[in-house]
Amino acid sequence: MQAHRPGDPRKRVELLSKALSELADPPIKVMEVCGTHTVSIFRQGLRTLLPAKISLVSGPGCPVCVTSQGEIDAALSLASREDTTIATYGDMLRVPGTGTTLAEERSRGADVRVITSADEALSLAMNDRTRSVVFLAVGFETTAPATASVVLDAWREGLDNFMVLDLHKSVPPALGALASDPDVNLDAFLLPGHVSVITGLATYRFLPERFGIACAVAGFEAEGIMMALVEVARQIRMKRPRVASLYSRAVRPQGNVAARNVMDRVFTLGDAPWRGLGVIPSSGFFLRKEFARFDAVERLGVAVKETPPPVGCRCGEVLKGLIDPPFCDLFGRSCTPAHPVGPCMVSTEGSCAAYYRFQKRGYLDWKD
Repeated sequence: MQAHRPGDPRKRVELLSKALSELADPPIKVMEVCGTHTVSIFRQGLRTLLPAKISLVSGPGCPVCVTSQGEIDAALSLASREDTTIATYGDMLRVPGTGTTLAEERSRGADVRVITSADEALSLAMNDRTRSVVFLAVGFETTAPATASVVLDAWREGLDNFMVLDLHKSVPPALGALASDPDVNLDAFLLPGHVSVITGLATYRFLPERFGIACAVAGFEAEGIMMALVEVARQIRMKRPRVASLYSRAVRPQGNVAARNVMDRVFTLGDAPWRGLGVIPSSGFFLRKEFARFDAVERLGVAVKETPPPVGCRCGEVLKGLIDPPFCDLFGRSCTPAHPVGPCMVSTEGSCAAYYRFQKRGYLDWKD
């Protein structure tokens, strides 16, 4: 192994690991709530650098994963309509509903199109006005502005054949639900990078102020993640919880005001179901009455019902940080990325998929 050069990022990460070991007394439980963090931590082998007194668990950071079973079934019911085109991001294709998936429905003749942006969904509607196009709008604050923008475009164009099945969710209320749950029992949050670019920092202040939880926004490189972990450990040691940002090159304190203004113009917050977390007040983005004609639930009469998860699936407990994926009896047996039972094994940002993928590589040990 080559000697480390002064200022080598690898050496700095190892020094941060040492600092973390010195600070983590008593033991602390940290939850990361960003799917990209989940994957980055595994890919960079950071779990092998964590001292035993740091428990790092994954939370509800994957939008596809937190979409409730009833919402998945609502999307599937729309796919069965002969006059309707479903526009969806690729991760949603293989999420199991009750008895089927969008991919299976497409193989049976349903018109399901995979898109990479909200603009593509709008283009489908504009290019063929004889068919109804329903955009499955899944995501957090990161993608909600793009959905709001295309709804405004459709409104200005007077489109009658474009609709949205609005499944967008807001991250801060979910963090509040986790912080108040004694079973979860968290000491700190590693706050999401991409979401925080939109929200800014003030939206998280209730976490340290009301619950005494240490918080730090992190980027996605090894050094930035480790710096954020050291920051929350220091806050806990000093008994001075706050919201800190270790991702200042991308996250401004005020966030992206223009993006939030577009969201506020189109959406209002309401109670929404989350897989594993139940219905969380004011956590869902819903179209305002002014834009009701673009709401697939209103226009097409689709119902989002409370539906139980697949038998044996423990995605809900994984999303709350109550268990690590290998503690689910289905993990790696009847539930694999090739044949997923629950959404946490489908999405590339899902905790189960990340564990499965990187466990086979020995978690990519930092010193390999």
